Amino acid sequence: MQLNLEDLRAAFGFGVAGNFAGHLEQAGEAGDFTSVDAPAEAPKGIFPWYVPRDNGFLRLFPLSHERIVLPVSKTPLNLQIEPEVAVLGVVTYRRDGTVDRIEPRAIGAFNDCSIRREGATKISQKKNWGEASKGIARQLLRVTEIEPDGAAATLRLASFLVRDGEALPYGVDSAVADYSYFGTQLLDWVVDRLRHQQGADGTPLEDVGQQLLAAGRPAVVVIGIGATRYTALGETTFLAPGDHSVVVVYDGARHDADAVQAAVAAGAEHELPGASTLRQVVFAAA
Repeated sequence: MQLNLEDLRAAFGFGVAGNFAGHLEQAGEAGDFTSVDAPAEAPKGIFPWYVPRDNGFLRLFPLSHERIVLPVSKTPLNLQIEPEVAVLGVVTYRRDGTVDRIEPRAIGAFNDCSIRREGATKISQKKNWGEASKGIARQLLRVTEIEPDGAAATLRLASFLVRDGEALPYGVDSAVADYSYFGTQLLDWVVDRLRHQQGADGTPLEDVGQQLLAAGRPAVVVIGIGATRYTALGETTFLAPGDHSVVVVYDGARHDADAVQAAVAAGAEHELPGASTLRQVVFAAA
């Protein structure tokens, strides 16, 4: 499925926090969720990163197929790739405006690029600083379901930092089915959060369902379903101008991890059959 970015300007973008064991701890964000009541194995909540019609910074369209533009800052900012699977879904609403269900249409490579910003009170404050602050693959994989034993059963998620001509593993190569919540369980949980999650002082979460309603009940949503664990390099290495950020969703039944890394090193990851790939060049703020 070829994606037209312009078609996503009317979509609503949000993410899932804490959907892969160990990521929040590595990102230094686990303490932000101490006030959030959730089972240990469950995601912690959802957060917005693009809200059409918003009056604040979330109205800025952040998606790009090929660039990451660093934010303007007088002090150094620690930006990390957040390798994720994105789900492109169609929303059905109830008469009262609340969400009835979300049906998946495609999945693919996504970079929920984030600032490790001390003092941020909401997750969204780390997520959208303007144009080209997020990434989504041009080529998505068309689906009608995303069950762990279905369309996504053999899919894997890998990511790399390409620096000085070398492709360095940034996230731990992981089975997509290893997300804490996936398939129907994930989508049902997301719908529940859109209906019931509340924002309040002392929690990094917001009332995303109300933001969706205020955005005019968009028919399409883009969901970043959570970042995987980092490698030791990914945990401690931040993006700089000239780097390439690469995220690959690939079929583990057709390619092994070494072949994927070799393709990325050669700049040929887009030639991997059955893969969704995203390569973004990092630019300094203008």
